[in-house]
Amino acid sequence: MLDRIPRFDMSKPPMKQHLLPLAWLLSFPDVIKHKNKLTKINMEGIKPPYLLLCNHNAFMDFKVATKAVFPHRANYVVAIDGFWKREWLLRLIGCICKRKFTNDITTVRHLKRVVDRGNIAVIYPEARYSLCGTTAVLPESLGKLAKILNVPVVTLICHGHHVNSPFWNLPDHNVKGTQATMKCIFTKEQLAQVDYKAVIEGIQKEFEYDDYAWQKQNNIRITYPDRARGLHKVLYKCPSCETEFKMSSGGTKLCCKACGKEWEMTELGELQAVSGKTEFSHIPDWYEWEREQVRKEIEDGTYGTTLDAQTDALPNADRYIDIGKSTLTHNMKGFTVTGTYEGQDYCVRLDARSQYSVHIEYDYLGKKGDCVDLNTINDTLYVYPEGTDFSVTKMSLATEELYKYYNKTEE
Repeated sequence: MLDRIPRFDMSKPPMKQHLLPLAWLLSFPDVIKHKNKLTKINMEGIKPPYLLLCNHNAFMDFKVATKAVFPHRANYVVAIDGFWKREWLLRLIGCICKRKFTNDITTVRHLKRVVDRGNIAVIYPEARYSLCGTTAVLPESLGKLAKILNVPVVTLICHGHHVNSPFWNLPDHNVKGTQATMKCIFTKEQLAQVDYKAVIEGIQKEFEYDDYAWQKQNNIRITYPDRARGLHKVLYKCPSCETEFKMSSGGTKLCCKACGKEWEMTELGELQAVSGKTEFSHIPDWYEWEREQVRKEIEDGTYGTTLDAQTDALPNADRYIDIGKSTLTHNMKGFTVTGTYEGQDYCVRLDARSQYSVHIEYDYLGKKGDCVDLNTINDTLYVYPEGTDFSVTKMSLATEELYKYYNKTEE
């Protein structure tokens, strides 16, 4: 498939960051607008080079990171779709291209090159926006990467970016008083004294966050009139009648079209049943309940779905290529995409045992709807299931739970 199309040149070394004044100009006004407070901990004497690990909830994360590292240069790891039609610019500002959730030694070499020349290597290890303002899965290899780079490990955890611009409802909700904490969790000397397992444990501890709990604790009231629109993308299963894929949302309401139950999303980001019992007032609790339901299917060996789909490929940064109709299967074995392009049959398989997470999109690019983003070292496929009896959120949860299931049973 697409044998004649050149792939993105992943081997090209990252440039030093240029256009720093432009980056500051594009970042600082929004940081000021949202009255972001940056707190630094254990950062005395910490200067580049270092590894900066940031949580990921919205595009605002990048702007706060620019403030946090000011006035130093940094190189950011960015997914290939971020390079789409602007490769020259992303190269110029020092970005490193990566296909999501792939084991790529080339990226490690690039990061090593960055720190060896004295710059900051910036990674968003969750590799996607958080779906409900809580920690996404972190790769187990992160501790090993930190040991290889052999520089201080610094975290940047932002609060308020998800509730200001949720992944499922992107317009700015005008949240003021966002916060960020920049913390050195391992100096170079401390890093040398521990093994990689202790490093990943330390990183995971720092990455524990909950934006909705933060919102309530700080009494941040969001009056955005359409604040619940899109919430059904994440909360796809009704806890009242347990029907899947029949949820809808709009304005400040979330409702189930199967049983008719409704919930109001308050200004503090909580859910209240319009009538009857409020099963989950805290949005992440509902999401984790869905995870439990998926886990039960996996443990019973019954998880699986096969759907007709439309598929686009992104072999390089030039253009998406429509490769036509396909069949998407996600089951106990993992993902399989089959189809025919230009008379040639293709089959892409991603084994559940090797895939700890997957990237999904809601209404991607505002054109074709929700999609699953599947990556190999050489290709990126955007697979858009057809119909209404599916949820890419459920596929995301199932991917994570399948990986845990096999990892546990093989120990």
